[in-house]
Parts: sequence; C-alpha cells; structure tokens
Amino acid sequence: MTRVTPADCWLCDLDGVLIRDGLAIDGAARFLERLRVSGRPFLILTNNSMFTPLELHDRLASVGLEVTESELWTSALAAAQFVSEQRPGGSAFCIGEPSLFAALHDVGYDTAAAGRPDYVILGETQEYSFDVITTAIRHVDAGAHLLATNPEPTGPSLEGPLPACGAVAALVERATGATAFYVGKPNPLMITEGLNTLNARPSSTVIVGDRMETDIVAGIEAGLDTILVLSGVTTADEVERYPFRPARVVASIADLVDEL
Repeated sequence: MTRVTPADCWLCDLDGVLIRDGLAIDGAARFLERLRVSGRPFLILTNNSMFTPLELHDRLASVGLEVTESELWTSALAAAQFVSEQRPGGSAFCIGEPSLFAALHDVGYDTAAAGRPDYVILGETQEYSFDVITTAIRHVDAGAHLLATNPEPTGPSLEGPLPACGAVAALVERATGATAFYVGKPNPLMITEGLNTLNARPSSTVIVGDRMETDIVAGIEAGLDTILVLSGVTTADEVERYPFRPARVVASIADLVDEL
C-alpha cells in the first residue's frame, strides 16, 4: 500500500478513531495537538447525529480532547444543509434526537408543520416509537422524500450492538418501497461539505477512519488519501475482503502523531 505523505488538511472520523466506549483512544489528544501546532486545518466528521457540536465538545472535553464546535461536522448538520439547499424553507417529519431538530431549525426548516412534509428524515435515537414510525411510513406513502443521516444498521455499546439509523431506515424502506437517501458517509457529499468548510482541495487532504464501508470508501470516491486505523470496528483480516483498499493501515491514531 502507498504511504500517505503528510497532508495540508485532515478529515477524521470520531468513534473508533479518537474515542472508543466513551474514552479517548491513546494518542488522540497528542494527534489533535500536533495538528494545531503544525497549522494543519482539520475537521472531525461523524455519522452520529445524536449530539449537537456543543454536546460533542463537552463530551470530548470530559475525556481530555479539546475540540471546538466549529471543528465538528455531524450527519445531522450535513442533512440540514442538504435539504435547505434542495428545498429551501421546507418542512420535515423527523425521527431522532433534539440535535437533528436543532440543525433543521437553524436552516429555517419546519419540523412541526401539520399536513404533508417535504421530507421524512431519520436520525439516530434510542427512543423508538411504533406510532412515530407508523406516521413516518404514512408520510412517505403520501409522497414525502425519505432521507436518513447515516446507513449504519448497528452502533456500539459496552453491552453489545444497538440498533441504529440504518435499521430503522430499512424498516421504513421495506414498508413503503421507497429508497432512503443517506447523507452521511459513505456518501461523498459529507466529505465534499467538509472540504468546503476547510476550503481544502481533495489532492491535499487525507481522511482517517475505522470503517472500510463508510470512511474509506467515501474518501476514495471523493479523491482523498485514506488511512484506516484498526482501533475501531475493522480488523486487519477484514481489509482484504473489500474490492477497494486504503492507502495505508495503522494500528491507531497514535501511529500518526510523530509524522505531523
């Protein structure tokens, strides 16, 4: 595999790269510090739509990772930006946490309107309601466009996997025959939005992630160099199962600190 040279700009996944099981991964704080000291712009991209940038800032600070709100880009923010550009001033029926509703409110979207919404938007949540899912299905049947923040069917926890946004989307898809548009990785849209935020070029940017099927494929499709860390969900043995390859594989983010 080709060795990635130090890039001007960095995009970095969160879970499995900087934190795992609610704790900072060894080397994560030093990695962020070296990025700042070296003057390299960076953005943390996360498919997790459950938290606002402020909430993520507080959670990361509690485990010793100093990240500003402006250095965080979530799939909830990406979804809100997408629908505001596609159908400005529209309406949406949402399943998700307050972070998703806040992101949509900030771009002028109505999430409380009665009648027929422009979108049904699915995000991460741990409070599922049969009645709410039924309403979402009926809105899609009536013509609402189905959009989801991220495709992962499960998420991690200390007790084992949890159902995630992709699982709920699959339920609505099966019930309606509609196909959800996923805004988060592996859709390169989220990468493009990150590049625009940093005013960066793909040829001078690298993405670091722990999932082959989201982080790495999104980076490849967007024209970025890619680094896979083995501190998250993908194991070394699994890498060769995919038809695409990261430019580089390292054990964890700690292996990159001395190169910045």
